[in-house]
Formats: sequence, structure tokens, C-alpha cells
Amino acid sequence: MNAMSLPEKPLERRSLLIAVTLSLLIHGLALYFPRPSAPLAGASPARLEARLQARREEPARRLKAAPAVQNPAPRAASRKPLMTVPKSRTASRHSPAVWTPADKAEMDRFLNELSAPARPPETLAQRSLAMARAEAQQQAREESKDLASLERRPDSPEPDPFSLGLYLEGLLKHLNRSSAYVKNDPRSRGVRKAAVQFRLNPDGTLKSFAVLNAADQEAEIAFIKAVVERAAPFSPFPPDINRAARSLAVRICIQPSIAGGFGFSRARDDQGC
Repeated sequence: MNAMSLPEKPLERRSLLIAVTLSLLIHGLALYFPRPSAPLAGASPARLEARLQARREEPARRLKAAPAVQNPAPRAASRKPLMTVPKSRTASRHSPAVWTPADKAEMDRFLNELSAPARPPETLAQRSLAMARAEAQQQAREESKDLASLERRPDSPEPDPFSLGLYLEGLLKHLNRSSAYVKNDPRSRGVRKAAVQFRLNPDGTLKSFAVLNAADQEAEIAFIKAVVERAAPFSPFPPDINRAARSLAVRICIQPSIAGGFGFSRARDDQGC
């Protein structure tokens, strides 16, 4: 076989070179990109896997739609007027509070009540007893007010009404006992009311004797003065009265219309000097 010879014509020679070049390129591409192998008969098909991914278009839509929804112009037009406070009031809120002595005393009393131990609740009997004691003290105070008056010491506590009432009862009994030793003529009594007053020191001694209203009772007033002077000195003041009073004034009313003889006693409500 004779060796293949190149064509002598230049045009044919160029066409041959182009054809050889194209053939080489086609074979090279076939070798570089191999064809996928066909699945074998009887083999199970490959498993397909898929993943769902959240759409990213909604946030973008929201961001784009937000400026369209928020319209400041209509909202500013529909706003209601706001209430303002003067600067003086706002400044007073931040200024420190000024405590008066009354406020401090009330706060101290409130704190003392909180720190004090809790008292057990009072029973019905205890409340009734306290009410009865208060009523008795008020009655004793009213009865003693018409018979005696105290010259109080400065900043002294009030004496017990029961103690003052018992002291006056003992004083009247002592006067009645002393009157039995002083002569008195019933025929010398007048017809009008009169009043005298004598004052005692804390030790029971007589401090003074005064006529408040003589009327026509000169003889009766002289008799009463003699009885008081004979009865003195009286019993000393009890401790609570001594702490509260410098002296005790006792008033005696002369009632000529009273029947049944002479005697020192408390005045009734319908009797006055």
C-alpha cells in the first residue's frame, strides 16, 4: 500500500488540515466530558432529597409596605390636645417636702403605735366595765363640781373623780360631827338663800373662809364658820389630789326652806345658792 500523500494543491491541503483539526477537537471533547453510565438492570433507583426554604420575599414586601401604612400627617391631625402642668407645679414636685412640727409629731405617734406590742382584743365584759367606769367618773365629776373646786398646779394631771368624791364625803361627815358641839338657835334662821366658801391647804388646814352671799343669814353664817373652825384641820389630800391641786375650795349653800333640821349634805339638782 502506498503511503498517503498530501495533496499538491494548496486549497485541498488547507481543507484537509481543517478537517483533521475538527476531528481532533471532537474526539478531545468526547474524552473530557464522559457520558453517564446507564443504570444496571435490577438496581434500585437513587433516592431523591429535597429541602424547603422559607421565602424571603415577605420581609421585603413588609419593609416596602411599612412607609405606606404609617402616615404621620393624618395621625397628627387626629391627636387630642394634651394637658400641661405649669412649671411652678412641676418644680414643686421635685422640691424637698417641708415637715411641720405637727406632721413630725403625728409621724412619731404612728411609728410608736407600730412598734408597740399588739394588745389582745377586749371582751364584751371588759368594754361594758370600761363604759360603766367612765359614766361613774363623769357623774362623780359633775357632783363634785357643784360642791368643790380645785386650785390646780401648773401642768398637773387631773385627779381621780372617785378619789375627790370620797374625800368630800368624808369632809361632810366630819362637819356634821363637829356641828353637834356648836350651839345653834333655829329661830335665828332667815328666809333667803345664802352661800359661804372655805378653802383648805393640802395638809387639811384651813386657809380661808369667805361669804359669797349673806342674804338674811348672818346668824347661820356665824354658826357655819364656828363649825368649820372647830372641824379643822381636816384630813390631808390624797396623793392624786395633792399632785393636782394647791388648795381645795368647798362651797356651802344655806337652804332655809329645807325641813328636817340642820345638816351638811350635797346639793340636789333643783337646789342652788
